[in-house]
Amino acid sequence: MDVFSRTFLPAAAEAGVGIPTVSRHMPIFRRCVDPDDKTVLVSRCYRPDAPMSGEFMMVLTYRRLVVTQETMVFHRLRLHLNANLRHLSNVSWNPDVAHSAVEMAATAVDGVRERFRMRLAEPDAVWHCNSLLEHVFRPTRAIAA
Repeated sequence: MDVFSRTFLPAAAEAGVGIPTVSRHMPIFRRCVDPDDKTVLVSRCYRPDAPMSGEFMMVLTYRRLVVTQETMVFHRLRLHLNANLRHLSNVSWNPDVAHSAVEMAATAVDGVRERFRMRLAEPDAVWHCNSLLEHVFRPTRAIAA
């Protein structure tokens, strides 16, 4: 089992994503993520600016952000976003403890601003998600001596 599989499955379980959903989305994620890339965060999400566009699933690794879309009517899957983290700009997120959610936004290389809202199970999960996003997008810098 490669690094991606070993880290993806526990992250999906932590997010409360069921095995049938994981199985449907996994072929798309496998095409986008390198086998040696470690999964940091898996979450179901939706786009607040397009609520009728269906559900999305986000996978964040140390190198990529991959988002798949499942249409509402026919439940078809398609790749929505596949971006190297170095190609994302203006990455921001806003934890909302009152609604147990985190809203994340980033500008892709094509200039499109992508916004996703992750619904989480409890307020503690909001802070955990916030710390994971900080770990990936705001790495600690070595202090010059």
